[in-house]
Amino acid sequence: MSSAKWIGGFLGWVAWGPIGALLGFLAGTVWDRAIDVAKQLGSGESAGDGAWENARPRTGGQRGYSAAEQRNSFFVSLLVLSSAIIKADGKTVQAEIEVVKDFIRRNFGEAAVADAVKILQRLDTQQVNIYEVGPQIARYMNYSQRLQLLHYLVQIAIADGQFDKKEKSVLEAVGSTIGLSASDVSSVIAMFYKDSTSAYAVLEVSPSATDDEVRQAYRRMAMKNHPDKVATLGPEVQKAAAEKFRQIQEAYETIKKERGIN
Repeated sequence: MSSAKWIGGFLGWVAWGPIGALLGFLAGTVWDRAIDVAKQLGSGESAGDGAWENARPRTGGQRGYSAAEQRNSFFVSLLVLSSAIIKADGKTVQAEIEVVKDFIRRNFGEAAVADAVKILQRLDTQQVNIYEVGPQIARYMNYSQRLQLLHYLVQIAIADGQFDKKEKSVLEAVGSTIGLSASDVSSVIAMFYKDSTSAYAVLEVSPSATDDEVRQAYRRMAMKNHPDKVATLGPEVQKAAAEKFRQIQEAYETIKKERGIN
């Protein structure tokens, strides 16, 4: 699958705005073709090229967009925000790029990896303004998908074995700009940044919470982060969501063991 098809699918999700501008800079002639298709669709003309079929909005899915459009938009958003995370600590680490490449490989195949790398390389020369990009993502992606997006971004940040304070700060800012609550952002980060209270942070409760409050928090988090909520993004993303779900269960088991809760 080429970058052209990603962008074609992305157009069905949201055509313009800051992400559209970035893609315009990155994609060159591919973007020119995308603009032509968008104009044709807007005027009711036939787009013709089957490779751009995903650009047409469909019924169903998030705000009327098809599963393919949601999936493509998720991956484009991941690439754009990955660039901000990779550059957060002032250096580009190959291990972090490898996490992104592996993600693209498992979801789109080996042929798509080269396109992803090219986009990341071009983004490395651009300043990604998360305060402009984030709200655009928040408008067109549901809450569970945004939670999963942040989960991936944290994985990228820790790929080099370190969790720099600058990376953590950028992740918190990204979480805020894509419309996640501060407690949800802290919960996702705590899944990877372990300390004596991280299990409580994962469940979004304080260490002073009662046993009943801990149980209620676990049920609430389990419901909010269930893998089925990102099913439209494809089996690999759903598998990753299952891992996030497991981390929530692990945090709950840790607290239960500490407190002797049955």
